Amino acid sequence: MTILVTGGDGYIGWPTALRIADRTDERVLAVDNFARREWVEEVGSVSAIPVASIEERIDAAEETLGIRNLSFAEGDLTEKSFVDELLTVHEPSVIVHTAAQPSAPYSQINGERANYTQHNNLQATRNLLWGLDDHDLTDTHFIETTTTGVYGAPEFPIPEGGAVMENDGDRDEVPFPNIGGSWYHATKGFDAQNMRLANTQFGIPVSDVRTAITYGTETEETRQDDRLKTRFDFDYYFGTVAHRFCAQAVAGYPVTVYGKGEQRKPFISLEDAVEGLAQIALTDADERPDDLTVYNQVTRAISIVEVAETIAEAGDAYDLDVAVEHFENPRDEDETHKMEIENDRYHEVIGGQAQSFEAAMDDVLASLTRYADVIEAHEDRFLPGVLEDDEE
Repeated sequence: MTILVTGGDGYIGWPTALRIADRTDERVLAVDNFARREWVEEVGSVSAIPVASIEERIDAAEETLGIRNLSFAEGDLTEKSFVDELLTVHEPSVIVHTAAQPSAPYSQINGERANYTQHNNLQATRNLLWGLDDHDLTDTHFIETTTTGVYGAPEFPIPEGGAVMENDGDRDEVPFPNIGGSWYHATKGFDAQNMRLANTQFGIPVSDVRTAITYGTETEETRQDDRLKTRFDFDYYFGTVAHRFCAQAVAGYPVTVYGKGEQRKPFISLEDAVEGLAQIALTDADERPDDLTVYNQVTRAISIVEVAETIAEAGDAYDLDVAVEHFENPRDEDETHKMEIENDRYHEVIGGQAQSFEAAMDDVLASLTRYADVIEAHEDRFLPGVLEDDEE
């Protein structure tokens, strides 16, 4: 039997495949079509940290970590024939599905990219879920990284999964409504619904891992060899807020906080996200839930202005003079929202936070100062701009 990790060339998928392979004797197969590399190039940017070829990564995993059970398959999960071949040949016992077009800003550029994002993300998930039923693999544990973004920013504590609704004195728990704010976030809400259907109709055990904004450059495994590093995007379209701020600090560019920046967002370190996915994937079949389980993969909520100030303080150790500047907010959002989000079930999985935000920001700055020239050459990508193919 095999454990599949889709999106195995990606920011979370690659280190997750490494950790799982390092902890099991089962074969681990990373699957990807390298689209993330193409999307970032399309918006005129690059990974600040050089990303080795998949062949070099696999070689380094064996040479440095002694991992001999990790392999790779290239293919597009939106193609049903490719998914059928994967499931027929490998009969996975677990699928960790991290593959997606993950950028809300990219999905908002125009209708073409909105359509692409929704087709890519939803078709891949549907092909996998229906494929498991078609190939009599309904005992396969299906784990997907969705997003805490499906919750929006409600004025009440966000539950870990469903929501309680009341009408005329009657109460029941229902799936939390999809109120994410982008065409990308909508795909993850639809995926959550499709996973619920796959569980109720096919009996597939599902873990919906709603992943927070993920930060950091390193995991225990990637520290061991430069060829094992995961990618680091810092541009407006693919760089998350903490990563973009760190890159701005390294380039001597003002850290750009939109509006007051007092709104709190859910965050988790790369180390903790990888650990959570590995723990869930490696849970024995007789101990895992048979139904659909939602995990809020988040360790704490942090305000945007706190993110900026933490990075500015951490920059002192690297002789970075970091200025925090506030700009008019182009987004329609509550700039003072105090998010609360439940995560008890997820904390039981990881046993507590392994890496603090402050320690991770030090990691990031240590990594990025090695590649300051790459960031400085692309500092025009910190803010949204016209893409080359839209200038025609």
